Order: sequence, then C-alpha cells, then structure tokens
Amino acid sequence: MPTPKVAVVTGGAQGIGKAICDAFREQGVTVCTIDLKDNDYFVGDIADETVLKTFAAKVISEHGNIDYLINNACLSRGGLNTCSYDDFNYVLRVGVSAPFLLTQLFQAHFNTSASIVNISSTRHLMSQANTESYTAAKGGITALTHAMAVTLAGKARVNCISPGWIDTTNTQFTDADATQHPAGRVGVPNDIVNAVMFLCDPKSSFITGQNITIDGGMTKLMVYHDDCGWTYQP
Repeated sequence: MPTPKVAVVTGGAQGIGKAICDAFREQGVTVCTIDLKDNDYFVGDIADETVLKTFAAKVISEHGNIDYLINNACLSRGGLNTCSYDDFNYVLRVGVSAPFLLTQLFQAHFNTSASIVNISSTRHLMSQANTESYTAAKGGITALTHAMAVTLAGKARVNCISPGWIDTTNTQFTDADATQHPAGRVGVPNDIVNAVMFLCDPKSSFITGQNITIDGGMTKLMVYHDDCGWTYQP
C-alpha cells in the first residue's frame, strides 16, 4: 500500500484554507495545518519563529517528508492611516516571513515532485485606500514565489495563486455584486481549491514560478467615471 502523501497548510481552520485541507483529505492526503484557531493538528501563531520551528519539527518527526506546502495564512491590520509599525511588521511576518521560514525548514524534506503553492491576492496588483499592510504582504509573497522557484529548481515547484473576491460565508450575491464580474458571479473557495489541486498535480510539472489570477476577470475590467452608472466621489 503506497504511503499517503503529506500536505502542510497554514491557516487551515477556516475559509479558503479549510477548503484546501478538506480537498486534500478527500484525496487521501494527510494534512498538517497550523492556525491560531482551533484545529486538529497544531494551534499557534505563525508570526512567531519558535512556533514555526516547533510546528515543522512535529511534522518532520511524524512524517519524515512532505509533498505539498500551501502558504495560505494572512491578515490585514490596515494601512497608512491606521496601522502601527509593529502591526505592519506583524502582517509581513505572517504573510511573507512565515512562508520563507517554513520553506527553509522543509527544504531538505520535500519528496520528489513536491509542490509549494503560495496564496497571494489581486491586491498585489491593485488597491483600496488604507490597505498597505495586506497589500505589501501580498506583493511580497508573489515576488517570493518566483525567487523560490529558481532556488528550489529540481527540488520543488513553486507557484502562486491570486484570488479576487472569494466569499466564504455561502452568501448568495445578486445584482451588481455578481454582474460586475465578467464571469457573472462572486468567487467561492472551490475556485481556489481547484487551482491548488491543479498546481499540486504531477501533470503540472512544467509549471513553476507562475502566478495565476482567479478573480472572475475583475482585474481586466477598466472602470471610469460614469461608466456603467459608476461615479467617482472623492
């Protein structure tokens, strides 16, 4: 009987992270998640270096090697008008430093055909006001992706996914919320899950260092004052 594959997922207790964990389990993959919220594997703050090292040591001790690393966890603490220096750096530790350190800690323990998928955001391309902490973290993880893909050539493929509006509350969106998207709807977690599974599949072995935007086409939609009834009110 083949040894089950092992996936490490950060922020796996809710939302997109939980959906990714559930999808791996449905495929018979053993999942090791870390989250501040209660979960079935490891509760801890990935902004803390000691916590990350303890978590990684537990995974390596129990499983030896891993097949998939999904760097999903992130948060926002506002921007220029609301975010303190410490809060800004905390977001960067969660969204950029933790993926870097986890990759470093697992580097010698990737199985053949290992895949790393970083969850970024369309916020690395575009912004709303006062979102600098989150936007900077997403810009960082997107750039980190192609750097790690080059460094880990032959050891692991590294790719990135940039979701747009993904609803995790099962809300039924109608009218403008849905129709403003060229795809005609707001995204759901499975839209991201499907891409994660695609990038982890050995059939995607020629894809590395890439970012896939999954936003229903919103980053391709040009918006101007008085276009489609939208008006700019500074």
